[in-house]
Amino acid sequence: MVTPHAETSRSVSGYLSDDAYIRRLSGAEMGSFCSVGTRCTVSAGQVLFRRGEIGQCMFIIDSGQIRLDFAGHMQNKTLGEREFFGELALFIGHHARMANAVAVTDCELWSVDQPGFDILLQSQPDRMVQFMRRSFSYLVASEQQLVLGLQRRNEDLIRAMESLRKTRGELTRAEDQVRTDDMTGLCNRRGLYAYLDNLSPPSGDLQLGLLLIDLDRFKQINDQCGHMVGDEVLCAVARVVSDAARNCDLACRLGGDEFALLCQVNTSGELCERANQILEGVRNLGFAEVDQPQLLASVSIGGGLCRYIDGWSVWYSDIDRALYSVKAIGGDGWHVSGLTDAET
Repeated sequence: MVTPHAETSRSVSGYLSDDAYIRRLSGAEMGSFCSVGTRCTVSAGQVLFRRGEIGQCMFIIDSGQIRLDFAGHMQNKTLGEREFFGELALFIGHHARMANAVAVTDCELWSVDQPGFDILLQSQPDRMVQFMRRSFSYLVASEQQLVLGLQRRNEDLIRAMESLRKTRGELTRAEDQVRTDDMTGLCNRRGLYAYLDNLSPPSGDLQLGLLLIDLDRFKQINDQCGHMVGDEVLCAVARVVSDAARNCDLACRLGGDEFALLCQVNTSGELCERANQILEGVRNLGFAEVDQPQLLASVSIGGGLCRYIDGWSVWYSDIDRALYSVKAIGGDGWHVSGLTDAET
């Protein structure tokens, strides 16, 4: 009979047996980290850091081998080319090292500090989130090994679990950050694509509907009133679009002055109601709080029902034509494909 404890032990050790694969960077990841890292040389036998020291950076091995000695609390590890260690210093900052790191051979290393990692998180968010997710999975397995180890000290366990809690929160924040538009708080284009990857066909009588919303004369608003007022107008329009979304819908900013509402409706008439709600909501916006009481905002809206099997590129192309039919007659209106005339 196999006990649950034995099953857990086998699962954890099996995961950690893939340690080299999990901790080895791809060529693209290596190139990214090297672009912001600092190269350093250590000699065989040299101690890179000691257990309990506060970490300031992550290390990546370019050549040579490094041994991590966990003082009996975990199995010691020997790392080689393109493998990384000390990553918790990047995720949570000022983290106490959990092992001694000693050079087995002469080594060439890259060190990456928090500012460098922040640059990559801003410039290459998808790659960094994937890196963090992989690291976090490994850290969870390591934490389970700590829990199962009979020689573990309570203080070490508490520190490890606290580190993992902070790492989990950092990963969640990073994923939210790369999928959210900083200015408006709406989902951005990257978040939209992630949503579409997991989108299931509508159930029952529901159909997919798409509205594309484009702010009229936005360049003129920026030129005449300034970019701060322009930003306020974008945020106000974003709130109107968000208010038109239901629980099963997605409101997003595609970029610039273009927004989208992907929704599930029963009829094209219901989609028309959403379009009109957004149109009137923007018409009723006031901007006295930014000293522009006479500023009037308006939008052009194109819409239509979408076949699930066609995919985003087809949906966007079809609805974009409806949008520009409204733009062509001066904007401040909506047109849903399949209806005869634009509503203005």
